[in-house]
Amino acid sequence: MVRLPLTVAEVERGQRLGALLRLARGERSMLEVALDARVSPETLRKIETGRVATPAFPTIAAIADVLGLSLDAVWAEINRPELDRGRDAPERLGS
Repeated sequence: MVRLPLTVAEVERGQRLGALLRLARGERSMLEVALDARVSPETLRKIETGRVATPAFPTIAAIADVLGLSLDAVWAEINRPELDRGRDAPERLGS
């Protein structure tokens, strides 16, 4: 399966997701949160740093649950249209 390059908007949403999770994690260690969510610490690190801009839904659901975040709140925060400068542009990164 060929995966299309990410759009600018997708990358920006991934960065917002990572920032939101880092903020919600607070003083808890990345290892503790990752183990509680049953994901690898490396996966959590990649999501928090924006290296994985479109993580799998079950992964985000597990992390959000451990951090006490509702999926509605996560979705609303990362999809704020005023923050998506590339939403209307079909431009893809790496093209």
